[in-house]
Formats: sequence, C-alpha cells, structure tokens
Amino acid sequence: MRVLVVEDEPYLAEAVRDGLRLEAIAADIAGDGDTALELLSVNAYDIAVLDRDIPGPSGDEVARRIVAAGSGMPILMLTAADRIDDKASGFELGADDYLTKPFELQELVLRLRALDRRRAHHRPPVHEMAGLRLDPFRREVHRDGRYVALTRKQFAVLEVLMSARGGVVSAEDLLERAWDENADPFTNAVRITVSALRKRLGEPWLIATVPGVGYRIEPGHESGHESGHG
Repeated sequence: MRVLVVEDEPYLAEAVRDGLRLEAIAADIAGDGDTALELLSVNAYDIAVLDRDIPGPSGDEVARRIVAAGSGMPILMLTAADRIDDKASGFELGADDYLTKPFELQELVLRLRALDRRRAHHRPPVHEMAGLRLDPFRREVHRDGRYVALTRKQFAVLEVLMSARGGVVSAEDLLERAWDENADPFTNAVRITVSALRKRLGEPWLIATVPGVGYRIEPGHESGHESGHG
C-alpha cells in the first residue's frame, strides 16, 4: 500500500511515515497543499491522509480535487477539529474516514487497512487492446509489457479512448470527461494532450485522428501514419 500523508507539522509527519513503514505501508509526505497536488499529479497513491488545516490550498481543497479527478482514491481526514459538524463537513467533501488528533498510530494503520480492503472490492475493470493495458485501479499503463509513465490528464484521456473500444471519441467528449467544468470549449488542450500522449506511448502510433470527428485507438499496431498526427 502506498499513501500520501499531507501534514504541515514536520515532526508528526515524519513520525507517521516512519511508523507506517514498520507496518509495510509506504508513505510520501507533503507539508502543504501545493506539494500535495503536485505529488498526486505524478504518483499513484492508494489512500490520501489529509490534515485539513495546511498552508496553500487547504486539505478541504485537496480533497475536492481528488474527488473531482474521479480516481476513487479513499481519503482519510486527519485533524484536530473533533466537533460533529467538523466531521460532517469532512464527509460531505468526500472523506471516507475521519481520525482526530491526538491519535494512536496503530489506529491509523487499522483504518488504512480497512479502507484498502474496501477499495479492493470496487476495482474498475482493466482495459486491454492494441497491445495497451490500462489499469484504472493501480493507475498504470503498459504497452507490450513496457511501463508507460503518463500525467494524470494523459491517463484520463487514454482511459476515455480505451473505454470506447475503438470507437471515435470527439474532442468535445474528451474535454467533458477528462477536464473539469471550467475548461474552455475552444481550448487546444485536447489536441495538445493527445499529441503528447501519442509520443509517450511511442511508435507505431496507436491513436488515430478522424478528421472533423475526433480520435480513436486503432485495433492493431499497423495504424498511425496519417491518422497518427493532428
């Protein structure tokens, strides 16, 4: 299990990290909201442990971003705020569990393991086609057995395309399903992201452009010349 611990008190964060390691739980530390969001954008975590009161974007905002990303990552709120209305607001934000300070490390471990078991029962299906394997649960992509590192946005776009099973997905649909509601419908973000995704996946190109319609994943490795660019 790999978790992200978002806690601005260095001593507590390091104590939690070291204690979790003794329980075979890998933990990364973020001391503020900006660092937390950066780590979430490049790493696949099983659970996020969030202190609500942190510098930069608050723990609440980080929780909103996690929920909006649609990854299904469980969130455990870790905070000194122990009133029932504080807990209620945390759950409304999307928290799956709530642990108040001070706490026993063993209780945190038990709660993390319970969340991990619950998450394992709701694993989304793995998508496989054209030599690609996308695992939404582990947030991993492989091409012909080779691991491919993708950004969160590239992963989201590829997941939408693979879910279509070779069908054409319009740029509008990609924008709606892989970006948030504030995305500009006239942006070039889709074209730029698809282009970067093609390069990450490597040749021969697997993502075809259907002029005036959208994008699709070709069923075989022979795709790509024309349609591979655009």
